[in-house]
Amino acid sequence: MTHVQLRPGWRREALRTSLWWVPTLEVGAAVLLFGAGYLLDRAAYNGSIKLPSWVISGTADASRQILTALAAAYITVVGVVFSVILVALTLASTQLGPRMLRNFLRDRGTQWTLGTFVGTFTFAILVLISIGPGKHGDFVPHASISTVLVLSLLDVGVLIYFIHHIAVQIQLPYVIASIAADVVKAIDEEAAPPPGGPRLGPSPQQILAAMDAEHGVVTASESGYLQYVSHAKLVRIATEADAVIHLLYRPGHFIVAGRLLATVTPPEAAPRVKAALRMAHLSGPHRSLSQDISFGIDQLVEIAVRALSTAVNDPFTALSCIDWIGDCLRQVALRWHPQVVHRDRAGYVRLIRTQASYDRLVRRGFEKVRQNSRGMPSVMIRELQALKEIMAQAPRAEQYAVLMEQADMIKVSAEASIPEARDLADVVGVYDALVALHERLVREAGD
Repeated sequence: MTHVQLRPGWRREALRTSLWWVPTLEVGAAVLLFGAGYLLDRAAYNGSIKLPSWVISGTADASRQILTALAAAYITVVGVVFSVILVALTLASTQLGPRMLRNFLRDRGTQWTLGTFVGTFTFAILVLISIGPGKHGDFVPHASISTVLVLSLLDVGVLIYFIHHIAVQIQLPYVIASIAADVVKAIDEEAAPPPGGPRLGPSPQQILAAMDAEHGVVTASESGYLQYVSHAKLVRIATEADAVIHLLYRPGHFIVAGRLLATVTPPEAAPRVKAALRMAHLSGPHRSLSQDISFGIDQLVEIAVRALSTAVNDPFTALSCIDWIGDCLRQVALRWHPQVVHRDRAGYVRLIRTQASYDRLVRRGFEKVRQNSRGMPSVMIRELQALKEIMAQAPRAEQYAVLMEQADMIKVSAEASIPEARDLADVVGVYDALVALHERLVREAGD
């Protein structure tokens, strides 16, 4: 994976999709807790302080037996937790597709449960090895042993929570809603309009026309999915080189090593930009929601298509996916204004990039579902209803065309694949209502 100076949001996302980060933090906390408890027990052992009466007391041998039994129980539960996680991941892979595994790895409940038991096990082992001979007889860390017992009660509650959490998490409606929520967060991050200020120098159209005649090239250094691009770093690079960068790919695209990644004007700035661009983008074996809105929509589409397959035959899951796809695209219609032209502080164009358009996202959300819903009136009706909801809130008249395009294709597909006349009439009725809404909105926009 190419290394890059990552923004905080990407670093958080990278850490969140790992099962080691949170357990590592909790193990560190267990070590710190042991250090504090050890100092307290040493002070009590030397007679500097007196422990409360509720602190458990006992001999060194009894304490060793208790801690050994508890440590064995903790590591056994960790094995059970791992087994349950693997079962959940297996179910996710077979039912929802392999791309859903990262959503389960991102779950904080699973990470904190695993970390709690690993941290408690670490604490118990440290307390166990601290028992030994001393100047006043055997040193037994009574306060730390009492803390281990308190943590054991806490672990029981965490285990009960984890069982409930996994039972909820593997339910399809929960998975679908969580993916849609991630899409909305990604829209929030990328939907900000370009900042105001001066607009100096040639326009983006003039720059691209000049690039067609003469430009320098930057090729990809390795193959993989483009996951993240540091636009601020590219703007700084272009400003220092007094150049303009035209980035030809966006996050989510698969780039091939040696193929054209970006063009640069003036051409003599290309070598400097190429060297710096390697540290300003991240590529890897999989796609990520960061800067890639279409990936979240693709995940919902994949679940819907799998549900509509003859092997699964679960139209209700497909209907739920269509509802959330419609809601995500409604958010896109209202707030998706991605910045494709980046300027420096003086107002000159420094970076021109590509971004998924509203029309492309709508087609991405409906085409594959429509193609797999032939002969299914209920699914077609729900698709038309989702298109109607998007159109009712779309703020601009030019956004209607792609919605009507999808509606027309759904109607044609229904007429070709639904043999029952009354089922076809239901689909056509919803289509006619969408057409009436479109005509009314066009009239109102013209007025």
